[in-house]
Amino acid sequence: MSTTTLPAPQRYDVAERPRRPRGWAYAGLLGGIGSFLFFLGPATMLSTSTDALADNADVLAEVEGKAGWVWAFQTSGVALAVLLAIFAVGLRRRLAGQEPAGSLVPDLAGLGLILMSVMTLVGTGISTEMFHALRNADEVDPDTMATHLAIYNTMAWVWAGGMLTTGAIAVAGLRHGSVSRRLGRFAAVMTGLVVLTQVLPFQYLAVLPMAIFLIVCGVSMVRTESAS
Repeated sequence: MSTTTLPAPQRYDVAERPRRPRGWAYAGLLGGIGSFLFFLGPATMLSTSTDALADNADVLAEVEGKAGWVWAFQTSGVALAVLLAIFAVGLRRRLAGQEPAGSLVPDLAGLGLILMSVMTLVGTGISTEMFHALRNADEVDPDTMATHLAIYNTMAWVWAGGMLTTGAIAVAGLRHGSVSRRLGRFAAVMTGLVVLTQVLPFQYLAVLPMAIFLIVCGVSMVRTESAS
């Protein structure tokens, strides 16, 4: 009896499914970490003692020689603003692919982050004046420097616009299911905390809940995109 040898089955390389880009999600994560460093680093180094606040000449004396920290504030602030803008565009695109047609959630989520990015850029804008002023402190009016310092220590962290993002994510998770319910509940809590900073006279403290939100949301989006 003759035997028939069957040819070995041919193997075909199947093209791997292209991985979805995750750079925008990492931008959110890095933005959250960076915002903590931004808030606690360069700005803290230009804080003044309570006693100095009674006389602007004393304020100037305490910040004299710290032009390098002002430069760090400017450069890190611009980098943070760019990260926020990238995350805004990516998050909007991600939600637009999951939300019901006509939903405002993607646009609101992106807009909140853009407002944060703009405020960061505006807040660091005073750095140019302060940098050159501190390099020539003997020629500076103490009252002018005190005014600049007040802007420097507050404006970049007026992140109340971020409640649009946290609120949108809360709706996306708790009503539409386009993100996890866990992330939706977390976003709802962060929204409440941001609102609280606006009810109380501490607007710039909105940076703290928003920084936490960026980290958690960034991690969640990285995992989601990796699993897709």
